[in-house]
Amino acid sequence: MDRYYIDKARARVSFGRAAATYDASAILQKQVREEMLNRLDLVKINPQVILDAGCGTGAASHALQKRFAKSQVVSLDFALPMLQKTRDSSGYAGLVSRVKTLLSGTQQNLLCADIEHLPLASASTGLVWSNLAIQWCNDLDGALQEFYRVLQPEGLLMFSTFGPDTLKELRGASNVQAGVTSVSRFIDMHDIGDALVRAGFNAPVLDVERFTLTYDDVKSVMRDLKSIGAHNATDGRARGLSGRGFLQKLEVNYEQFRVDGKLPATFEVVYGHAWRGQDKPKFEDGVSPLTFKPRSK
Repeated sequence: MDRYYIDKARARVSFGRAAATYDASAILQKQVREEMLNRLDLVKINPQVILDAGCGTGAASHALQKRFAKSQVVSLDFALPMLQKTRDSSGYAGLVSRVKTLLSGTQQNLLCADIEHLPLASASTGLVWSNLAIQWCNDLDGALQEFYRVLQPEGLLMFSTFGPDTLKELRGASNVQAGVTSVSRFIDMHDIGDALVRAGFNAPVLDVERFTLTYDDVKSVMRDLKSIGAHNATDGRARGLSGRGFLQKLEVNYEQFRVDGKLPATFEVVYGHAWRGQDKPKFEDGVSPLTFKPRSK
């Protein structure tokens, strides 16, 4: 088995445990979410149904519901405690959402499921939104095909994910045991673009932005990752406790990256969007007809 294969059961438990601490530590996730919302200003859509795929604690779901007041937002996550946090979101925004729910007769739509196997009908959504979630997929092609399947013709997919330079310092510093993975592998932007085309999407647009978070020590880096549920869940991870010796080596190795008294943690964020085109008409045997147009003179 690929040593980078994600152990979904372990990842689900990690994110479930992090539900209570996620919002306080997910600084980068919030920045990326705001950037995605800003990019959404550039497109004209009015989706009846929106899927927030990998919703976490529901911040994007609430923002999308506020923006598209008449839309039905489906919040999906594979960790049940995250969905419970979405449901119980407090504060003014949550209160407004609940009041509006009572007035409109609609209800929160919460789904505990894996984005690689969406329990939704084909062509049932107008917008699929996914903020920093698809990096936890083992089958990127399968996940994108599922997004394509549930989108209506001319529906929009908007997503973000991590690129291969993410946590490059931690990856370099933790490379102390042969055959063991300490950091998940992330997919290159160009490979994601190819996968979108294979899934059937039209003219995908992707770009990259790099963020650098700084810390006083390695323990702070690891603490932040733990608080958002970003544990190492690869099949090739070390089994059992790594031990004090591993952590000491990690701390020593990470020092080579210290700049101006701080330890950096790089995050490469890939933004992407693509449209599902109109379905081509087919004959009864499933063959698509060819259309010929006269040559313009």
